Amino acid sequence: MKDRPATRDSEALSEPFALLLPEESAPVRLMSTIWADRGGVHDSLRTVGDLRAWLAAVCEPDAGDSDNWRLDRTDVDRFRTLRDALRRLAALLTEDSRSGAISATTDLERAVADVNHIAAEAATWPQLFLDEGQLRRRHTSTAAPATRLAAAVAVEAVELFTGEDRVRLRACYAPGCVLYFVKDHPRREWCCTACGNRARAARHYQRHRG
Repeated sequence: MKDRPATRDSEALSEPFALLLPEESAPVRLMSTIWADRGGVHDSLRTVGDLRAWLAAVCEPDAGDSDNWRLDRTDVDRFRTLRDALRRLAALLTEDSRSGAISATTDLERAVADVNHIAAEAATWPQLFLDEGQLRRRHTSTAAPATRLAAAVAVEAVELFTGEDRVRLRACYAPGCVLYFVKDHPRREWCCTACGNRARAARHYQRHRG
């Protein structure tokens, strides 16, 4: 999954794609399609257009032009199922107590089964190709691009939830936030600067109120 310019300094938390946390891994970015602002909790993965925009933001350059992919409601449902499963498992790992962040998938065994099923939907294998006279490797699959990318996100999530980074996965406890992030610095407490600013403002208010 490709990197995008960081948006931690953005205060525009009402913009769905500002909440993708582009410095995070694809599984975290998929989980971040559930986000919140003062108006409540929102879902930015409801339509084929939403999915196309998300894939365009996160897919590898060699995955092809997402505008030409034949996406349908089945693809949207697949990514939503994966998203909800990942949020349930992230809640388990982080001991998340935020009521607003509760996943639509509540059963742990169902969440595990959903991740495993989607990860197995697109078998891939390495192949050689020539790039300006140099031998390179890329993985290929007979599955449709959206199916393959969903499987890739699921596989990456398995690595995240069972690898070294699992102890650094965090729930953001800024007021009203429902996002997750991987703690990449000892002093990092929030998913983004805007959440940190809101948390500090809330603390300041409570101190002066007291």
